[in-house]
Order: sequence, then C-alpha cells, then structure tokens
Amino acid sequence: MGRLFVVNLEGKVYSCKHCKTHLALYEDIVSKSFHSRHGKAYLFSKVVNVSAGEKEDRMMITGLHTVADIFCVVCGSIVGWKYETAHEKSQKYKEGKSVIERFMVSGPDGSNYWISHGTHVSGSDPDD
Repeated sequence: MGRLFVVNLEGKVYSCKHCKTHLALYEDIVSKSFHSRHGKAYLFSKVVNVSAGEKEDRMMITGLHTVADIFCVVCGSIVGWKYETAHEKSQKYKEGKSVIERFMVSGPDGSNYWISHGTHVSGSDPDD
C-alpha cells in the first residue's frame, strides 16, 4: 500500500464522524433534500478524502441510477454514495456528484445527527 495523502479543507467542513477526516465543504452543497437509510443526506458537487466502491445499479426514489458507495480513506467508514449515471433525463444533474449521509458525518460546528427509536433524526443545521 502506498502513502496516504489527506486533503485538509478550510471553511465550514463536514468531517467523518469516526476519525474527523475532512470530506466536504458547506459551500459545495447542491441540495439538502436527499434521504438515505439513516435519514437526511446532502448532495455535494465536490468531496475529498473518499474512495469509491464497485459501481452498481440501484433503484431509488427518483428512478434507476448507477452509483458507487464512497468510503472515508482514513478509517474506511461508508459515508454515502456517488452518482455515476442517472438513467432518467431529469436526474442527469446528479451525475458526478456525491451524497453524504448526514448521520455519518460531523457538521461544520462539530454537530452530529443521532437516530433514536429508528426513525427520528435531529441536528443543528440552520435549515433543519
């Protein structure tokens, strides 16, 4: 295995909740209207310090997409997925972008989302 280079971001940073590795900037959020199996998720135009798993087709709420799970390069935790291909014309804007599950990261202010009773998600982001 080679040397691991980690990018450190400046500004309002979302980090892996397990190891605090920087993953994305607040300013790179495209949408906060996404959902995952753990609750709220954000679509980012750019993420760093992630590795992608195998591409696979998944049927999602908005149709069929080819996606790859993304993992923190430091600790290996799954943090979300990357859209490789959107098969619906109206969903093409997602291609090349990544979704980070809010439950898997610490927010810019150090906040975490916690799930209680399997469905309730809470956090401290300004628009929640």
